[in-house]
Amino acid sequence: MNKHSSEKLSSVIYIPHGGGPLPILGDKAQEKLVVFLREIARDLNKPSAILIISAHWEEDQATITSGNHPELIYDYYGFPDEAYRIQYSAPGQSQLAKKISELLISQGIPAKLDAQRGFDHGMFIPLMLMYPEANIPCVQLSLLRNLNPEQHINVGKSLSSLRKENVLIIGSGMSFHNLQQFFLKGSDSDSENEAFDYWLQETCSDEGLSQEEQKLRLIDWQKAPAARYCHPREEHLLPLHVCYGVACADTSFAKIVFNQKIMRKKVTSFLW
Repeated sequence: MNKHSSEKLSSVIYIPHGGGPLPILGDKAQEKLVVFLREIARDLNKPSAILIISAHWEEDQATITSGNHPELIYDYYGFPDEAYRIQYSAPGQSQLAKKISELLISQGIPAKLDAQRGFDHGMFIPLMLMYPEANIPCVQLSLLRNLNPEQHINVGKSLSSLRKENVLIIGSGMSFHNLQQFFLKGSDSDSENEAFDYWLQETCSDEGLSQEEQKLRLIDWQKAPAARYCHPREEHLLPLHVCYGVACADTSFAKIVFNQKIMRKKVTSFLW
């Protein structure tokens, strides 16, 4: 029995956020993702607040949005004009941002607040589908620019107590993120993509692994089959490490809630 088994814990979920604004623009290759994001929110208890770790924000130290009305950052290029008129008016929550900062600092992790930074598309695109009413306060946490996997696990561990406060924690990235391969024409079969995806599923959900084995596999993720083929740069994978760090205080084994192809590549979502 885990130490918080008698307490109701909020969910931790690592999701794919798709290709830029394409899930909102009706792109056929994103249809399964759109259905998933809409449906998964119905399976989660409605949170009091959301903490989202997006692949699209990196800082030298952990940084938290602390403005009460963050604007949107249209951090994508070459899309139709409507992609730059998207609105998602979810409020921020400065008190939660301050608490997150204090939790990080208490564990020796340097952190700062940023009252000016807005929400990037790794936040607002999936949340438009999950919580279209935009009435749940949201706070965004940056990745660390050094992209150190163990440090991102430790960031997550320092925030595990938020699960007892009905804060939904979302890691927003993609379990496969090789942009060149997304847009190459050819067969829908990709053995390297499949090999890494299988390894990631095993790492996060196989109860035959000890928690220490899980952790070491995630820290040494570059040793996985086709690791650098699937992630030439790991910013879209590391939100998973933060999620794992949050969840492992209670249960380190995730449920696979999505395993489908987006733009011809298999991607996976994990729920703790």
